[in-house]
Amino acid sequence: MLLAYPFRVLVPRRAAPEAAVSTAVALLVLAGEASLVPTPMVIALAGGAGATLAGVRLSRLASRRQAARRTAGVLLDAAVVAAGLTAAVLPLTDTASQAAALVGSLIVAVLSVAGLRQLPGRTRPPVRVRLRGVVEATGPAVGLALAGWLLLPRDILPAPARLVAALVLGGLGMAALNAFTGTRRRSATARCRGGVLLTLVGLALLATLPPAPAGRAALLAVPPLVLGMLLTALGAGDALDPVDAEPTAAPVAPTWLRVVLPAAVLLLTAGLHLGAGRAPDRTSVLLALAAVPPLVLRELLGGGDPTSTERPAAHRRRTGRAVRHRRAAEAGWFGLPDRPAVPHDDGVAWSALSRRPGPAGGGGGDRAALLDALAAIGDVPAPVGALLLVDLHVDGISPTVREDVLAEAVHRTRDVVSPDDLVTGCTSTGFAVVTAAGPVLAYALGIRLLSAFAPPYQLAGSMLRVQASIGLAEVSGVGPADVLRQAELARRRAVQLGRDRVEWYDAFLEEQLVRRLDLERELPGAVARGELDLVYQPVLDLADRQPVGAEALLRWRSPVLGTVLPAELLPVAEDLDLVGELEWWVLDRACRQLAGWSSGTRELWMAVNVTIRELTTPDFVQRIAAVLAAYGVPPDRLVVEVAEPRIAGDLPTVVARLAGLRSLGVRTALDDFRPEHASLAQLRRLPIDLLKVGPELVGARPDGQLPLIDVVVNVGERLGVEIVAEALESTAEVDGARLAGCRYGQGFALARPATAERVEAYFEEFPSPSR
Repeated sequence: MLLAYPFRVLVPRRAAPEAAVSTAVALLVLAGEASLVPTPMVIALAGGAGATLAGVRLSRLASRRQAARRTAGVLLDAAVVAAGLTAAVLPLTDTASQAAALVGSLIVAVLSVAGLRQLPGRTRPPVRVRLRGVVEATGPAVGLALAGWLLLPRDILPAPARLVAALVLGGLGMAALNAFTGTRRRSATARCRGGVLLTLVGLALLATLPPAPAGRAALLAVPPLVLGMLLTALGAGDALDPVDAEPTAAPVAPTWLRVVLPAAVLLLTAGLHLGAGRAPDRTSVLLALAAVPPLVLRELLGGGDPTSTERPAAHRRRTGRAVRHRRAAEAGWFGLPDRPAVPHDDGVAWSALSRRPGPAGGGGGDRAALLDALAAIGDVPAPVGALLLVDLHVDGISPTVREDVLAEAVHRTRDVVSPDDLVTGCTSTGFAVVTAAGPVLAYALGIRLLSAFAPPYQLAGSMLRVQASIGLAEVSGVGPADVLRQAELARRRAVQLGRDRVEWYDAFLEEQLVRRLDLERELPGAVARGELDLVYQPVLDLADRQPVGAEALLRWRSPVLGTVLPAELLPVAEDLDLVGELEWWVLDRACRQLAGWSSGTRELWMAVNVTIRELTTPDFVQRIAAVLAAYGVPPDRLVVEVAEPRIAGDLPTVVARLAGLRSLGVRTALDDFRPEHASLAQLRRLPIDLLKVGPELVGARPDGQLPLIDVVVNVGERLGVEIVAEALESTAEVDGARLAGCRYGQGFALARPATAERVEAYFEEFPSPSR
């Protein structure tokens, strides 16, 4: 449900009860909207559920020994309980509902403010920053107030009360939005403050939209009320128990949301108002005009554009310090004295940078200049800028030539970037570019840099081609160290995806990279720790549905990461050079299991997947023979599968190894076959016994033509190759494969992968064939 989504974003993996309650409340609101449950009952139940869960969490904080934590927990607990009681009692008071809501809101506000003041880690920004924040928030707040004025029912509230309610809702809504998108939006205190503001928004809506005369309109107050109470409890818990709190991996929301969301709400409201045939009244026009002065004042203060010449004095001082650091870093980088202008010297060396000690292999002075430049851009309420980390990939060259390549790349970079952009060393194989341009323009800059790096480098009498990977991170209010970390994660992703590309940081990217790092950390030693396992998927004869074999599938049962499938496991194993160890473990266990199955009357074969890299090793055939001999497995019971899309580069060696396996009596299979011209051409050269095709060849094609499985079956018959249709997930696919002439099939529609014991029990369901 949409009401439960904020908890997956704001507090991942820790808010299962909150998500469950929010989902239940969302269903309750839908029932009220459909007139299945009376609106007063929906409000009372929702408010009671949210207050109960939030009160339980806050009551635990109230039992702390520390006086400050105990006081904060007690006050916030009382505020949440007061909000829940107000929501529960308000629908029952017909005549005095507004007065009851006003009293309840005041009590909640007083208790919440007192509780927020007791939270640790509260820091007040400078007066200049607070003033500029107020100015920037005034315009969107007026826009939200105008939206409230247009939406509030005019037949219920008199004009003065309606205007006051609209202004209160606009101010509270903008304050809550600032709490979740401001520069300190990831702090627990900001989350708690935003929850308090959302709670007050919900109470204000309840006071403005009484359920009796307004009908289902009062349901609009339920989402902010419930979310506010739950976020208040979660934020307070993280603020008072920082050790147990899980850090947020990424910013909750981009800063531009503070402008875009109020504008979108206002446009939608105005459209609904005009669509209903209502003309703008005088108050609407005055509210619209009231949004103009804050915008003008914002531009006069220079708060909207960090590249503006009207920056604050402190920002200019920091920028000047960053420029001095840049000149000093460039002077040390190029081996030149510190001077105002640094010439474009093609003969400069990189050794001056790489020799200086510093974090991440970069120079300490360059890192200081980089962080200072990022801080200078980020020291405004609405920062705009980006960091690009450039990594150059040059293999097989001497250190001297590498330094020349890096220096030439820097020279090309200076021909592309703006004179105000900072270019500084960061690692021994690349450099960083800090630009005050927005993220879209920074991405375009990264593309231009890739084009600049593309021409060959003529160095030391030879022509070199260099690949580059660029990671991009926005300067959006987070700390300089966080921006640097995000850009580094994006750069690593660019390397993983094949280089010569620009990758933009986002939260999902960080989750992927963290997962990748966890895999790389835990995979070494998994075989020795006994964490690998095999499951087996039966292969059936499609004519009589009798099992004829099984395919061994690898599973990594990591106690830290859970079950990891081959699609995620094998790329990491390839990078760590562990594929050979894993594949030989699979082959050994599969042959041992096959030996156990071969003791009965049923003649089953076992299919094992191998990579091209392992297949092309010189002693592959001999090692296969040794494993078969060790377990006494007949060679014709083993099927070695190799993926078709990867054999083109080593086709002669693959043909030789497959021929060697067939000389032993081992059967061979070609997996992931694609009916393309190149695949059909090399199919005649491959000594294989089985050809495995996917369900995309069995079903109808998007262009309406007949399935290609008929063509593949005809080719297989001419070459003496039997067809196995894999990944069959429906009865229609099974019937289509059988009617087309495929002899064997496997997939969820026939039998799911299972452990050896379950597969043995599955085999026992079929009568044993007579010898």
